[in-house]
Amino acid sequence: MFNKVLSGTLHGVDGRLIVVEADVSEGLPTFNMVGFLASEVREASDRVRTALKNSGYQFPPKKVTINLSPADIRKEGSAFDLPISIALLAAYGFIPEEYVDNTLFIGELSLNGELKGVRGILSIVDYARKQGIDKVILPYNNRKEAAIIPDISVYGAKNLKEVVEHLLGNTCIDEEVHTGLDNVSDDIYDIDFSEVRGQESMKRATEIAVAGMHNLLFIGPPGAGKSMIAKRIPTIMPALTYDESVEITKIYSAKGMLESESGLIRNRPFRTPHHSITAQSLIGGGTVPKPGEISLAHHGVMFLDEMLEFQKTTLEMLRQPIEDGKVTISRMHGSYTFPSDFMLVAAMNPCPCGYFPDRSRCHCTKPQIDRYIRRLSQPMLDRMDMCLQVRRVEYKDLYNSTVSDTSADMKKRIEKAQGLQNARLSKYNVNFNSQIPAGEINELCMLENKEQKLIKEIFEKHKLTARGINKILKVSRTIADLDNSERVCEEHIFEALSYRMNDFYQGGEGI
Repeated sequence: MFNKVLSGTLHGVDGRLIVVEADVSEGLPTFNMVGFLASEVREASDRVRTALKNSGYQFPPKKVTINLSPADIRKEGSAFDLPISIALLAAYGFIPEEYVDNTLFIGELSLNGELKGVRGILSIVDYARKQGIDKVILPYNNRKEAAIIPDISVYGAKNLKEVVEHLLGNTCIDEEVHTGLDNVSDDIYDIDFSEVRGQESMKRATEIAVAGMHNLLFIGPPGAGKSMIAKRIPTIMPALTYDESVEITKIYSAKGMLESESGLIRNRPFRTPHHSITAQSLIGGGTVPKPGEISLAHHGVMFLDEMLEFQKTTLEMLRQPIEDGKVTISRMHGSYTFPSDFMLVAAMNPCPCGYFPDRSRCHCTKPQIDRYIRRLSQPMLDRMDMCLQVRRVEYKDLYNSTVSDTSADMKKRIEKAQGLQNARLSKYNVNFNSQIPAGEINELCMLENKEQKLIKEIFEKHKLTARGINKILKVSRTIADLDNSERVCEEHIFEALSYRMNDFYQGGEGI
């Protein structure tokens, strides 16, 4: 007696279909599992047999062989317990073969037959829908997550018995209603830019950075408001689109970070890894690679506070993902690609004590400052689109009764600027000025003769790299969009240049 059912697994953050085959034949009573299995999948034999027994299903002793195909994909996790049980029940004749056709089964079983939630459901269900699967039966706690995907029937079961009775038609599990964006409320934050007193130049730079999704570095003394500004960046970022929300939710689902019964993630991620983080945790990896912090920050912000306290080798690994918007990790069993299109915001002190150039408080020597700054390589600095020197807040600004722009005011201007970008860049398959292809910069910035002459002077005077001058032009384009200007003017270039102090920052001399 032979039967097979459909299941799924994760490959990075993408789903894959797995066929679970069960064969029951005469011979010595054994329970063999094959198909390139991880140890936790091999342990499913004991969980499945005990769960079936405790759910009231008794089998005559037979030779049982379970195969998970294709054999060249490594299977890991505990999500195959349910499909193995259903395939086995069908092979023994408890469930007619036609009752399990075109249905995806996934879920972990406890020893008493209860179904437990598993990670990666969203990616697996989405892939199954694209392959023409009609319905999916999965753990009750995963039903909200799976219901994000349209055009596939989702049934959330609490135990194995409930699944079998549903297949046989004795009882009916209610189909989960597709949620989509119906249950999404507007983002509500308990912080606002209006709470930031003074530091108007920081707020202006932040608004420009968010409008064009430019990487931003703050250099300044402790207590100047660097972290305070960074934490408020999500309050001025435009709302996620449906596709972006699904993409982010897939990453968090694959990482196992979605809460029970949670649905679509609607807030842009804001990740703040500690400076003691390992390279693997930041970039992603493991024996079977999983997403790292840069992928968890996809379509959002990653804030590196005290940037120079991070290991230099760890920071250097950010260079390629920042440029490409993705990271590929290769292992013996295959390559895994994770998205990492995020806005990098970082903060650092100008010297070991943090107070340079205030010599009344800073007593660091120039060699000390040089050694401290050299922890950050020039190639990494070159990837920061904007670099701003931050001064301490003046008393008169700190207790000024005048209310500055709110997050809503800034967000409105940013949305307008991004609307101009989207219309201009749609044919290039990018969304923001920071992503403008190098070959299209001159055409999209529309420089006239005097602006072209100014750019040449800046390039030669400051001995910029090609990447450096391109970033000045991209930031200039964003400033022009905020000014609703069709072309980039001299004043836009000068302001963009003021945010590129990293191009001529050498030791403490550039501050």
